Amino acid sequence: MSSSPLTDAELDSRFEPIYARIAAGAVAREQQRTLAHEPVAWLREAGLGALRVPRSHGGLGASLPQLLRQLVRLGQADSNLPQIFRAHFGFVEGRLSSNDAASQDYWFARVVAGELWGAAMAERTDSTGNTVQLSEGQDGYQLDGEKYYCTGTLYADWVAAVANHGDDFVSLVVPTHIPGVEVIDDWDGFGQRLTGSGTTRFHQVAVPERHVLRRFAKGELRAESYLTAFYQAVHLATLVGIGRAVLADAVAFVQGRTRAFGIPGQSRPAEDPLVQGVIGRLASLAFAAEAQLTAVGQSLQRVVEAGLQGEVPEQLYTDAEVHAFQAQQVVLPQVLQACSLLFEVGGASATSNARRLDRHWRNARTLASHNPAIHREQALGNYYLNGISPAQAWRARHAAATEGQGAGDEASAV
Repeated sequence: MSSSPLTDAELDSRFEPIYARIAAGAVAREQQRTLAHEPVAWLREAGLGALRVPRSHGGLGASLPQLLRQLVRLGQADSNLPQIFRAHFGFVEGRLSSNDAASQDYWFARVVAGELWGAAMAERTDSTGNTVQLSEGQDGYQLDGEKYYCTGTLYADWVAAVANHGDDFVSLVVPTHIPGVEVIDDWDGFGQRLTGSGTTRFHQVAVPERHVLRRFAKGELRAESYLTAFYQAVHLATLVGIGRAVLADAVAFVQGRTRAFGIPGQSRPAEDPLVQGVIGRLASLAFAAEAQLTAVGQSLQRVVEAGLQGEVPEQLYTDAEVHAFQAQQVVLPQVLQACSLLFEVGGASATSNARRLDRHWRNARTLASHNPAIHREQALGNYYLNGISPAQAWRARHAAATEGQGAGDEASAV
């Protein structure tokens, strides 16, 4: 396989026909709550999961901006799909950033073979913490406990989890289809209903040493990483995809209509200046959201390229995280505005369940709720006023913690 990277045009040619098939069934899946096993299989077979795996390991060797571009287009087709793959791409990114050649050889071979990863990070308990336990087993370790918000795990071959092991905190992976792993479809959110973000239970699950990815003492300050910014960028890409879908649906809706409010007989809403204004606003919101995501992708890529050259300056990590948090503050309200403005082009007929245009707002609102934007806004203000980066602020808050550290920390998963 050539070592030269694929172009955007080559990636589009490979995946756009699949996105079209996914989009064609998106409304029906939403209406019937049909889990997206078939679309996931199409993407798996086309090699989407290996987008970021280097070509030297048999992957497609895409850059981070190229990955985000494809996730936007996938999100436009069906916004459940990028979120299903989010933990998988986080796992791959963790292997890339580890610079552990043996680990990369071991895991990338599985990724290229089409195996997929989900996540088991968060819990529904009375307080923030981690209760899942790793203990000594017969031939390695044993995993016990329960996680929720396990996005993508219903579709995955592996699940990345976090656990306590004595005085240590560990991240690990286990296959989803071995004895003791139970994946439950009990996600009840009003949006992103097909992501499989429900419960995963572990009961005496065997874990070999090789499947323990990271280990550190509780309270230990972790090394700088771009993974928090990366995970947020995936959510932003999905939201940008929704913005593009809203524009496309609005244009298709208006172009097919022959009557307009307040005008007797037949008329073309497409010629109505008020309707044109709404479409123009939707187009502008979609463009602005995508432009901000592009900037975030470029910041992330600068971190990756610096890492390939040697040591990454701390400021590059900070820039990536700050840029991702800044984009959140603007992209979230932009896309939510677009999802509501969509209904201004169609009147009551746009609310038909046959169209399910409401899915765009429900999905965007659910994704926005995954991002504590008000906390990130405060972190940005602290950075610009006092020079304290979001990562430094996080370390200050958690330095003294000795129990349950990182229960919701995405970066610890890899």
